Amino acid sequence: MDTKVEYKNVKAEIYNYRCWAKGCDVDRMLEIINESLEYSGYNVLEFVDYKFPVKGYTSMWLLAESHMALHYFADEDKYYLELSGCCELMSKKFKEHIQIYKLEIEEI
Repeated sequence: MDTKVEYKNVKAEIYNYRCWAKGCDVDRMLEIINESLEYSGYNVLEFVDYKFPVKGYTSMWLLAESHMALHYFADEDKYYLELSGCCELMSKKFKEHIQIYKLEIEEI
């Protein structure tokens, strides 16, 4: 299934998906996000991450369509996810896809 979007006449609009999530370790969460971004048609330009020396984790995907950020709060064993993009359909597809993993999700 080809989900790539052609960029013509892109309006200055940003679609956000923000949530808190629990239910897996950091490596699995990264797999889930990468699969969901690919399924949704997002184009990853760069990926950076940082593991804090004691505990915690943060990462960001620079997307052609904007960005995705993940922050892990080890003391509470929960993640904050934020996706910002300029395509409403891609944002909806990301949200639908990430929910198939049965994570405990609290949308903001």
